[in-house]
Amino acid sequence: MAIIKLGRRQFLKTGAVAALGVYVTRSTGWAHPALERTLYIGTYTAGNSEGIYIYRMNQATGRLKRFNSVKSVNPSFLAINSNRRHLYAVNEVADFGGKSSGAVSSFAIEPVNGNLKFLNQQSSLGADPCHLTLDRRGRYLLVANYTGGSVSILPVQRGGVLGPAMDVLQHQGASIKEQQKGPHAHCIILDPSERYALAADLGIDKVMVYRFDARTGKLRPASEPSVSLKPGAGPRHLTLHPSGKYAYVINELDSTMSAFRYSSVNGSLSLIDTVSTLPSSFSGRSYCADVHVSPSGKFLYGSNRGHDSIVTFAIDEGTGRLTFLETVSTKGKWPRNFAIDPTGRFLLVANQHSENVVTFKIDQDTGRLLDSGYVEEIPTPVCLRFA
Repeated sequence: MAIIKLGRRQFLKTGAVAALGVYVTRSTGWAHPALERTLYIGTYTAGNSEGIYIYRMNQATGRLKRFNSVKSVNPSFLAINSNRRHLYAVNEVADFGGKSSGAVSSFAIEPVNGNLKFLNQQSSLGADPCHLTLDRRGRYLLVANYTGGSVSILPVQRGGVLGPAMDVLQHQGASIKEQQKGPHAHCIILDPSERYALAADLGIDKVMVYRFDARTGKLRPASEPSVSLKPGAGPRHLTLHPSGKYAYVINELDSTMSAFRYSSVNGSLSLIDTVSTLPSSFSGRSYCADVHVSPSGKFLYGSNRGHDSIVTFAIDEGTGRLTFLETVSTKGKWPRNFAIDPTGRFLLVANQHSENVVTFKIDQDTGRLLDSGYVEEIPTPVCLRFA
């Protein structure tokens, strides 16, 4: 049974933590009507959380109803494969099996009701893994390890079982702020062609660009191996526009959003503009978290922790430039990950410190967020993933 230690970045209340790999389900016995969509919610577990929560969302109203839960330690980020048969969760810890590493857990998704069945667990070969992504074929899992700043690749074997990490790339450098004394990989995604992987590193103010070999599952530096952000920006998460022509990077430490032109030919990023995620009247402390483009490609959203809001930008699809539209209170504290449902009609926000998930309606014409009236209490929610 592994001994674990929590990382510094979790901002958690103290509490007991279960051993990694131990899982228990609790079901309410609620049915799964065709109108509903399954939502998986990853959490931090040093308080009252059990691990991964399974909810149903009414696709007409956006209302959530709890269905089940699975115990897993600090499953702070989730990924689901393209056929929706397997779910993968980071276990964001600093010590796994007596080594400076976190872990990744694999679960089978039961086809009828969406329940999760634990399959296995592997070391991420880096402490405090905080983000992961799958290739389209579901053969490889790419993981960002926050503490120490590395990215690793784990093979997905028959039946969704994870094999030992087969590749690790260590980032190097530092920057100007207290949180930037060394590299801190925070996000890794694949571009639509899956020829390149992009990794945001908060500690070194860079987005690293890797060539991804889908045959071997290996990463190698691209011909232009990185792009630098403003010193002290702290790039945290990034996303690509549905057209594949633009990339958007949300910067945690200076509360800005950077827009880039993206070339799928060589993976290069060219800065278009950087804009604030906060209203000019705000003078407090705030830290950005997550970023998503609407399915229509017309709007960009980001979360502000401290200001406790979602910022909305209009995207000029001809140039990639951003126009500020609004900030809306998340009706909670410390919004982390948020998710736009597959229909593009609702945006759900995980408020970590106030322990709730809030549903907003999206105005399809303006992109603005409207109050749905639905707030669901959930212990320390961090990540939202629709299946």
